[in-house]
Amino acid sequence: MPELQFREAIRAAMVEEMERDEDIFLMGEEVAEYNGAYKVSQGMLDQFGSERVIDTPISELGFAGLGIGAAMNGLRPIIEFMTWNFSFVAFDQVVNNAPNIRYMSGGQFKIPIVFRGPNGAAGQLAATHNNSVESLYSNFPGLKVVCPSNPDDAKGLLKTSIRDDDPVLFLESELMYGMKGEVSDADDYTLPIGTARIAREGDDVTIVAHSKSYWRAMEAAEELAKEGYDAEVIDPRTIKPLDIETIVQSVQKTNRCVVVDESNPFASFASEIAFQIQDQAFDWLDAPLVRVTAPDTPAPYAGNLMDEYMPSAKEVIQAAKRVMYVD
Repeated sequence: MPELQFREAIRAAMVEEMERDEDIFLMGEEVAEYNGAYKVSQGMLDQFGSERVIDTPISELGFAGLGIGAAMNGLRPIIEFMTWNFSFVAFDQVVNNAPNIRYMSGGQFKIPIVFRGPNGAAGQLAATHNNSVESLYSNFPGLKVVCPSNPDDAKGLLKTSIRDDDPVLFLESELMYGMKGEVSDADDYTLPIGTARIAREGDDVTIVAHSKSYWRAMEAAEELAKEGYDAEVIDPRTIKPLDIETIVQSVQKTNRCVVVDESNPFASFASEIAFQIQDQAFDWLDAPLVRVTAPDTPAPYAGNLMDEYMPSAKEVIQAAKRVMYVD
């Protein structure tokens, strides 16, 4: 299997789908002439031309709405937000129009649109550029929310998202764009939305983590293994729909669970996991579930404070030992 950067895997997914279906186009700020703010769409303008790789003004509300209108008329837009923090100015389009039009029209209109771009913290970008939006957007029926943690999942899940007839929010990570990993070279490689991946099998504690937090969980699992504790790590891959069955089955085996989520804690994805586990696997729990999240404060700017703000492998290890009642 070839090794690709995360950004290259996303680009490969878009290119393959645009070659397959001429109704697909990419639109967003700096996606064309500048080759993408993070060089995700590098070379796509030359390959597909300015009618299918389209630079927009700095107006997320406008081009999000344009994309929804195009989807209503049979096209399949990919809308790039330079960061998901900027999606807040397009909030009405993303949460009020995209997920509701198919339902309110009695199925007369499909909305096959993908909104994608970097989500979550990306270093010293201060409070208005470090939001993790997965729990926020997962609250709205009609939206699917995908959070890949590696290049292979990014390619397979994005291709599936582009083919979906409902709106999909594809949450990437700016800090992971340069990450390299093996990507399947199978013809027309896709992965199903709503299926978790058991990344590491274990019997002592279940650790659930997605996107960047997945890598902190894997670091913690390796350190725990050196001390004789066997952690099972589950990457949900998609936040909504959520493969809660795989998570519950793991908890029924390990009897303990830690959820790692870089969102702020109140009403977070980790909170939803905690509720669903106690609802479906309460009798198997030998300890209360523990969340490892960002604190309930705006993100700082100072580098040393940002290091403390983000969930760390050390915190995951401490949480795992807490649920295992290890001093």
